Amino acid sequence: MNFPKWKEVAVICVCAFGFLFALPNALPKSLLSRFPSWMPNQQVYLGLDLRGGAHLLLEVDLDSVVNDYLNQILETARTVLRKESIPYAANFPKSVGKDKLFVEFDLKDTSKVGKARAALTAVDVDFKVEVVGSHVTMTPTPESLQRRKNEAVDRSIEIVRKRVDETGTREANIQRHGDERILLQIPGLQDPSHVKELLGRTAKLVFRLVDKTAPEVTDRKSAVAPAGSMYLPSSENGKYVAVKKQVIVGGENLLDARMEYDEYNSPEVTFKFNKLGAKKFGDATQENVDGRLAIVLDNEIISAPTITTPILGGFGRITGQFSPEKAQDLALLLRAGALPAPLNVIEERTVGPDLGADSIRSGIMATLLSGLFVLVFMFLWYSSFGLIANAAVVMNLVLLVAGLSCLQATLTLPGIAGIALTVGMAVDANVLINERIKELVRRGEKWTRAIEKGYDLAMTSIIDTNLNTVIGMTCLYQFGTGPVKGFAITTILGTVISFFTSTTLTRYIISLLAKQRYHVAIPM
Repeated sequence: MNFPKWKEVAVICVCAFGFLFALPNALPKSLLSRFPSWMPNQQVYLGLDLRGGAHLLLEVDLDSVVNDYLNQILETARTVLRKESIPYAANFPKSVGKDKLFVEFDLKDTSKVGKARAALTAVDVDFKVEVVGSHVTMTPTPESLQRRKNEAVDRSIEIVRKRVDETGTREANIQRHGDERILLQIPGLQDPSHVKELLGRTAKLVFRLVDKTAPEVTDRKSAVAPAGSMYLPSSENGKYVAVKKQVIVGGENLLDARMEYDEYNSPEVTFKFNKLGAKKFGDATQENVDGRLAIVLDNEIISAPTITTPILGGFGRITGQFSPEKAQDLALLLRAGALPAPLNVIEERTVGPDLGADSIRSGIMATLLSGLFVLVFMFLWYSSFGLIANAAVVMNLVLLVAGLSCLQATLTLPGIAGIALTVGMAVDANVLINERIKELVRRGEKWTRAIEKGYDLAMTSIIDTNLNTVIGMTCLYQFGTGPVKGFAITTILGTVISFFTSTTLTRYIISLLAKQRYHVAIPM
């Protein structure tokens, strides 16, 4: 019954901070904006089922991932054969078909088959090289293809998260859905068209040199690009411009991109390279003064300025007929990075806020009713001890809301169910303690001694129960998805808090009453 001073201070501080962090959830945002900067103002985020919003199911175009992989190997094989002076047939394929899971071509000189096999085998260890006569086939292993696909989906999830976060929506639920799909839920968003536009762009930025030997054309079909070059559409003049296939530097070397205004107050996008990108960019501009550098975004030339002086600082800018919104979106896309493959929206739903409001009312009503029944039962069954346990239940709810606010957790309807469940579990430990105290009083123990022993004897059962609950909910969180995780989080947090309120807070209240010589009786 004697509480050390440090423990008293700790209990008071925990309860005080609980009220402080839970308070913003009971206040309107207009009032929170007036709070001093040092005061907490985080509120619990409401999920899609409570607040309404947009539900998008995206599919990663894995065929393009495989196609890009094979084309990359194809270009590498071409370079290796040329470097080793191994002639190959003029019908060396320019691209790989969508349903073609291998690279094939013919050698001109059959006497160099062994040398070609050795050189091509070193191109990629995940490719199997077969040579029949002069015909060469390079086939990737199934494991390497699957690894590439998994990496593409994981990378897409990361990029989607960055792009959505950049728009200011930080409570979005983004998760993998099957082998090639991504589930995106954005609470509070009623018109997802802007987000769909941002996600629909691959945003692959590369810098290529313009081929000065080829003219600009208006009809792509009638134009033949020189070897090592290709025609791309230009958004500047609506024509097709020939650019070198070799990439000078790519978007993966970008450190930052921002929307700014130039000296004529026109929007532009400024960017900064990392050390490797700055060196590549500087070397290319130094060697090609008076040439033109094409800035290519998603296979479209958005600008092709003339290189007047070498650009050695690693900084550059993209100008064009940008509106502030378009320039801001472009900077956002470049900062978030390029998608490894296009995303297709295959399902779209919008949840109205009215449905969410009904869910909130129903969930709150269920929680209040369950809490009320528990409080009434505890008072009728345990009298003074029941009132103390009820105070612990109320404090448990306050601390639970404060914990969700600190974690910036997203509360869903199953999460509210988890809160309702923890209300009942919060008094479970007190029931065990009170029943132990009853047994000891019946045996003739003094009530102060019975209280001490009751807490000690019940502790093992309380720890076992709470530990089993936490383990089960941890597994549910690990293997569950979406709202199931929300249920697990609220239950785990509620269980940990209830252990504190039922074993420490109630004991502290009783010790305070004992110091004031109040007789805390428990009905027999």
